[in-house]
Amino acid sequence: MSVEFIGMIHHRHGSEIHPPPNVVLDRGYIRDFAQAAEAGGFDKLLVGYFSDAPDGFLVAAAAAAHTDRIGFLVAHRPGFVAPTLAARKFATLDQITGGRAAIHVISGGDDADQLRDGDTLDKDARYARTDEYVYILKRVWTEQGPIDHDGAYYRFKGASTAVRCVQQPRIPIYVGGASDAAIEVAGKHADVYALWGETQAQVRDLTARVRAAAAQYGRLVRFSLSLRPILAASEDAAWARAEQIKQRIAELRAKAGLGPRDPVNEGSRRLLAAAAQGERLDKRLWTGAALLTGARGNTTSLVGTPAQVAEALVDYYELGVTTFLIRGFDPLEDAIEYGRSLLPLTRAAIARRQAERDAA
Repeated sequence: MSVEFIGMIHHRHGSEIHPPPNVVLDRGYIRDFAQAAEAGGFDKLLVGYFSDAPDGFLVAAAAAAHTDRIGFLVAHRPGFVAPTLAARKFATLDQITGGRAAIHVISGGDDADQLRDGDTLDKDARYARTDEYVYILKRVWTEQGPIDHDGAYYRFKGASTAVRCVQQPRIPIYVGGASDAAIEVAGKHADVYALWGETQAQVRDLTARVRAAAAQYGRLVRFSLSLRPILAASEDAAWARAEQIKQRIAELRAKAGLGPRDPVNEGSRRLLAAAAQGERLDKRLWTGAALLTGARGNTTSLVGTPAQVAEALVDYYELGVTTFLIRGFDPLEDAIEYGRSLLPLTRAAIARRQAERDAA
């Protein structure tokens, strides 16, 4: 199966080691990042969702206006936009971009952040709502006649839309979340299930659980892994860079008065469980940033030369991961370097593995 690479575009420069500037929406940065990612061979860009950030639909549309090929995976939290309206918004984005839209469904793992947008449901109820929400999206995207629905969270009559997805039968659906409730929703609805950067043993465990959940519905699910590759010309230089990143994160957090934070969701707990085994795991998985930040988000890295990191990505590919969502601590500079070295090396290595398998 072919490999897919997804980057992550922000609305301004910033990361755990780069305090963001005062400007909230930097149109030039969005343009430059999108064009660099497209030139580097990325397939899609994730547009994240944060309760205090610019609207992801509009950020994706702005970036799409400066590109021709690259897709946009827009993170979306069910509950704040009616599913019938969300279906029209995503279909419209797919039309505007010529078939380059995808949805990343995130039910919300942080109660405090959910409450900032007025969501008072607990986690299990959020996933039950997500189940109903995605079911409605799929119906609106694929059914022709007016649709009625009477569910636990949504009720409407005669829903219909003139705007349809360019991609048929609909746009791709990515689902994240590591709890039992999330896995059930993913098995039922996801085209791609998104994991954070876990150990190989953890990936085997979680993908097996998702496959089992999907099998109940006669479905197959693809898998995505999120990582923060740290590259350098030599392995020693790459590990030195990782240590510099760790020191910079600690420095900025101390300056901001931020101490250790408890994990807010199951994905974070899984990353911290891996980190408890050590900072360096498997061949070159690094957990140093996850330890400092409480693993709030995808904060684990593969460290080494481009060829070494490509080899580690191929190991995950052999476990069934066909999408890699990668972003750097130096976001734009790293995206350019990934396109120059890591993406072509990984694609070539996977092609060789596949050719060897076919020959055997």
